[in-house]
Amino acid sequence: MALSANDIRKGMVILFEGTPARVMEFRHHTPGNLRAMVQTRLRNLLTGNSFEHRFRSNDTLDRVVLEQHDMEYLYSDGSHHHFMNTENYEQVSLTEEELGDAAQWLMPGLKIQVEFYEGTPIGVQLPASMELIITDTEPVMKGATASNSNKPATLENGVTLYVPPFMTVGEKIRVNPSESKYMERVK
Repeated sequence: MALSANDIRKGMVILFEGTPARVMEFRHHTPGNLRAMVQTRLRNLLTGNSFEHRFRSNDTLDRVVLEQHDMEYLYSDGSHHHFMNTENYEQVSLTEEELGDAAQWLMPGLKIQVEFYEGTPIGVQLPASMELIITDTEPVMKGATASNSNKPATLENGVTLYVPPFMTVGEKIRVNPSESKYMERVK
């Protein structure tokens, strides 16, 4: 599927020099009287390498549509993370490099979208939100309000992120795993 460089958006997957690359960042730029361009930061989905590339605004690119399958995370064996297709029970595995930052969010039983390129698993799409329990954080300080600065908290999967100062150990919270951000307290 062809598209103009001006149509590039964050998260999109394009074909760059014959390999799929995800757009991590992009910025439209028109310097003075020169031609418009699109400055991008791309991640090669086969190697995991990130790099910068500048496209002219009239460049034509091919958009890659990845195949996605609903899978369940099973376990890690040190070098690979194993997933099972919830429809046909086939299993696939991905390395730490292929998963990148997503690896820290994996927990047994987690339902996730695994992305395939030409039949080969190349990465995962994390859910928009996850509910996790705080296992370690500083005690609540007297007079702590939501406007105070946030404090670090460790979640049940070992990830540490910043939460409001009134949160305590044992509370369940909703987080955005792709941005490692606290969203809200779960009642």
